[in-house]
Amino acid sequence: MREGSLGAPVRHPLDWQNPDFFDEAKLDAEVRRVFDICHGCRRCFNLCDSFPRLFDLVDQAGDAELHGVPSDAFKGVVDACTLCDMCFMTKCPYVPPHEWALDFPHLMVRYRAVEAKKNGIPFALKQLTQTDRNGELARPVAAIANWASAETNSLTRPLLEQVAGVHRDAHLPRFTGKTLTMRAKAEPLALNRDAPAFGKRKAVLYATCSGNYNNPSIGMAARAILARNGVESEVVYPGCCGMPQLEQGDLARVDGKAATVATALAPWIDQGYDVIALVPSCALMLKLEWPLIAPKGAPHRAAVEKLAQATYDVSEYIVDIARKEGLAPGLEPLPGGVALHIACHARAQNIGQKAAEMLRLIPKADLKVIERCSGHGGSWGVLTENFPLALKVGKPVAAQALASGKRFVASECPIAGPHIMQGIERLADPELPSPRLENLHPVELFARAYGIAV
Repeated sequence: MREGSLGAPVRHPLDWQNPDFFDEAKLDAEVRRVFDICHGCRRCFNLCDSFPRLFDLVDQAGDAELHGVPSDAFKGVVDACTLCDMCFMTKCPYVPPHEWALDFPHLMVRYRAVEAKKNGIPFALKQLTQTDRNGELARPVAAIANWASAETNSLTRPLLEQVAGVHRDAHLPRFTGKTLTMRAKAEPLALNRDAPAFGKRKAVLYATCSGNYNNPSIGMAARAILARNGVESEVVYPGCCGMPQLEQGDLARVDGKAATVATALAPWIDQGYDVIALVPSCALMLKLEWPLIAPKGAPHRAAVEKLAQATYDVSEYIVDIARKEGLAPGLEPLPGGVALHIACHARAQNIGQKAAEMLRLIPKADLKVIERCSGHGGSWGVLTENFPLALKVGKPVAAQALASGKRFVASECPIAGPHIMQGIERLADPELPSPRLENLHPVELFARAYGIAV
């Protein structure tokens, strides 16, 4: 046995089609095995609330050992997990290839899968995570939907809290009446034929539900940067990646989404296109999670594996152009500096700080890099019972961003950025003028450095 998990972390497939996966007794035995190791180690005490909850359960047991904790108490530990993956990627010394083979986040997914099969997913939560349907319904009435969902709306937000369990103060993504796919089709871009990368690459942008329905400016910025660098691009959106369903343990639906998206993108890959995911969580799904979920022998398995090899995170792709062909000239400094949050699901891809590398390509780059969880956790962080905890977990990030004195606050995750800004608002001195900070995605900042307005 090699102590300290000296090899690179390795993830094992989620064997969700095996009946043993849903066997409650076998799940309980695995939970106790993992929790007992976690209790004996405690390196993850400061990552999220799952671990303090677990350690408190053990410490309050009769003899301060796990066998004194009833199994029904474990649900609180599971409910606090945001699936940020940071325990697996950065803290745990016992992840595979260590023979103890701990994968805490995937154990939480299994627990939720068993819970969902037994009790179903709560109706309101299931509706909240229907991102494609919600985006299509909101698109024709985007102004009204955004008015109703604004956290400043004291008329509708208490009602939403009561009906859907969404905390009245939690920032919700804004909808757009013109999706990214619609804008890309209506606004063609001319390629810079003098760029070093001209004729050497072509890419398809996987819009993601967030990029398509909520944050099309990220995709438009990426398209414009690629065009400036001579890279042909197309925008495609076959459907959501299924991360919201992974959070709920609905693995069959995740696999169905993998089949739809991977099959739709396969012809592009066959034509020599690289695939760029605009959101780190979605890139993580395409690169790493889907190959662990798609069953061996399934008709879409080959397409999933092909897609995993062809996918880049958007910042990763721009850095790759800079390294291999060189960037087109024209970048200018961004006055005021940037406090850059490295999203957990970018870190979980094990590619390095690509957003930081990208922004350092800008002349006179002034960066404060913050590598810690924002606490949001996707749909988890907006729920009534979780939002205060999400702010608590993200408070160190907000504090570092505020103390940095930078003009811009940037995060690769489009939901983490506004969440960090909410944390900053709560930390700011009410006796002083509010800090004038602007929240943009790193790719939007890079486009701005090129003088590109999106």
